[in-house]
Amino acid sequence: MAEEKKYPMTQQGKEKLEDELETLKTKTRAEVIERIKIARSFGDLSENSEYESAKDEQAFVEGRVSTIEHMLLNAEMIDSEAVAKDEVSLGRSVTFKELPDEEPETYTIVGQSEADPTTGKISNESPIAVGLLGHKLNEEVTIKIPSGDMKVKIISVD
Repeated sequence: MAEEKKYPMTQQGKEKLEDELETLKTKTRAEVIERIKIARSFGDLSENSEYESAKDEQAFVEGRVSTIEHMLLNAEMIDSEAVAKDEVSLGRSVTFKELPDEEPETYTIVGQSEADPTTGKISNESPIAVGLLGHKLNEEVTIKIPSGDMKVKIISVD
């Protein structure tokens, strides 16, 4: 049997998933069941778009509950303290600038489950993170991205 995929995450990311799971189980499920009940009262289910919509939402909610439970069961907590302070690792923020003279960019490298590029959190599986992981402060690194190679210098690791 294949080994279960692990989901690296920070404590903050784990708590966020636990909160989402709790909301889905206690609040969202009940709301969807109520919508199904109301839609059933409209009569003929074969042409009832409200019923179909509510059933689709129920399937989505149950799928998300299952996904989160699986991720939490296979969570691998990130311990950035076990890595040298100047080394890029999961759970750390890294600032780099594209060479020769682009503006600095800062990202926190997190597990895929808590990635949110709009807030500066990138997945450890993204091309930029893969290219930076394991490198140290002041290193110049060539990162392979879909559009080619990007040469960067790591200017801080927090």
